[in-house]
Amino acid sequence: MQPILTITDLCVEAAKFAEIESVYDEPILYGVTDGKAIGTYLEQKFTAYLAQNYNFQPGNSASGIDIPTLDVDIKVTSIKQPQSSCPFQSATQKVFGLGYHLLVFVYDKYDDLDQRTGRLDLRHTVFVDKSRTGDFQTTRGILDILNRDGNKDDIVAFIMERNLPVDEIGASQLADRILESPPNQGYLTISNALQWRLQYSRIIQQAGIIPGIIKIR
Repeated sequence: MQPILTITDLCVEAAKFAEIESVYDEPILYGVTDGKAIGTYLEQKFTAYLAQNYNFQPGNSASGIDIPTLDVDIKVTSIKQPQSSCPFQSATQKVFGLGYHLLVFVYDKYDDLDQRTGRLDLRHTVFVDKSRTGDFQTTRGILDILNRDGNKDDIVAFIMERNLPVDEIGASQLADRILESPPNQGYLTISNALQWRLQYSRIIQQAGIIPGIIKIR
């Protein structure tokens, strides 16, 4: 019987997978520039790789993330512009985090013109604990206000100035929650849109330095 996949296993296997994949020449990737197609390819290949040795429930459209049993979503992004999107659930995600961990593969793609193959050099592989998935500037601003003895009015004003997608009632409720349970410092850059736009430059820089941001490769 296969062992149940854990976060520790996931990180160990991600390191092995990244090393293998970085020297693998793949014909079906030749000439492919669509980041979404590359992401789908790598996510499916990695989950299939895990399934060879571990017992876990892969994600589906209902769960919204790739490994729901571990609360982990897999993100694949180019080093040229390390960012991706994720479904918008509520404005609180920008403050308290996405609600799940991230496993981020950052690749640099090369095409071999002679062999007509593509290769994904996985330059960075980073695990981000859910506690660190809030927006950097938003959480820093809130924590600064709290450290300067700010009150609810200050926090509501900050929320409105930051244009969080929330009305006045929602801002008031969010401020109450912040005062009751201050957020952790987040390290993503999260842009408002119909979907959140996540940018990963800071987590790449801080991997292995900040607790909760693990440098796998």
